[in-house]
Amino acid sequence: MKTINNPTSKFELLREKSILAILDGDTDFGTLKINGEDSGIKISMPYLSGPTLCDISNKFGLPVSYGWNGGAQSRWAYLDDLLEHCIQNNRVSDLLSYLFSKGQFVDKLRGNNPDTIEYAYAQIVNDVIGQINGALYFGGNELVKIGNAFIIRKIGSTVTIAAPAVKTIDRAYISDISDRAMKDVVDGNYDSAITKSRTLLEEVFIYAIEKKGETPSESGEIGKLYGQVKALYNMHQSKDVDKRINGLLSGLEKILSAIAEMRNKGSDSHGVGAKRITIADHHARLFVNSAMTMAEFVLSVCEKQTQS
Repeated sequence: MKTINNPTSKFELLREKSILAILDGDTDFGTLKINGEDSGIKISMPYLSGPTLCDISNKFGLPVSYGWNGGAQSRWAYLDDLLEHCIQNNRVSDLLSYLFSKGQFVDKLRGNNPDTIEYAYAQIVNDVIGQINGALYFGGNELVKIGNAFIIRKIGSTVTIAAPAVKTIDRAYISDISDRAMKDVVDGNYDSAITKSRTLLEEVFIYAIEKKGETPSESGEIGKLYGQVKALYNMHQSKDVDKRINGLLSGLEKILSAIAEMRNKGSDSHGVGAKRITIADHHARLFVNSAMTMAEFVLSVCEKQTQS
């Protein structure tokens, strides 16, 4: 890692090795207590392997290949190179939004009930940012999340963002999550595949809502989020639209309903109970592909209306 004497961006401060070790999941801060009991969940960022860091680097426009047969860098070095690239291209906030997004915590938090997942995710993000700020404190700086944007500012100063920074969702992102979900299917982790499918749709819906300058429903219910998308983008079935198109829209809504229901009864976001159902390989594949199709459709509608 290079030493920057006169940094052009405050985000250079994140290139300290101790902070990189936090961001790549090397450093943990004990286990999370829930209702006074040890949950066994480590207070840390998801572990980012070397190949995973290379994949993320390519996603953010930095071509890099993992040295499987020798020559691979240390994980912190891959992340440092990625941070430097994002600083140069003004994309550090996007990178941090990606790393801290709920979708990145799926594997880390799988097997817990929804309340535990929501609490653990929020608490871990809060604690990790706090630990990063502990490292930044003596320089008089702090990392702050404002809406979906991350900034580094002088402690106690006021910074406003004129327009809400919306997390970037594109087809490459959709494809990446879908590929990871399908890998879960191949590995027999059907529950995790369905959870990723649901998370993908949730993030796309939130993105579409925020692109309209609106605030997503705080309930976290995927049906309510989709309801907002429908209303904002006028996606309701209409007698003036070809009945075959209306039929497709109706089918998409049934897919959404099934994914939400499957997640409630069959995915790894809930403990095993009387209503838990068995998921077959072909069913999991259908859910992953259906979620990807719907995510791409909503993204296309969003892009058409927000770019026109």
